[in-house]
Amino acid sequence: MALFQKNIDPRCSYCARSRPLDADQVVCDKKGVMSGASHCRAFRYDPLKRVPPRPAKADFSGLKDEDFQL
Repeated sequence: MALFQKNIDPRCSYCARSRPLDADQVVCDKKGVMSGASHCRAFRYDPLKRVPPRPAKADFSGLKDEDFQL
């Protein structure tokens, strides 16, 4: 089950079978210590472990006062 997106790249960092070991590594129930960026066939998506990217900030510096008048 994918939350909000249909095409989520599998990563060990947000797999239901993994637990964080440090910043870059996880402990997998199937494979042991692995990189957080890798994945295996036993991947199960856990939406609570995934941190979505922050939205981009809007750049209003190019707008003028005339752009906001009717």
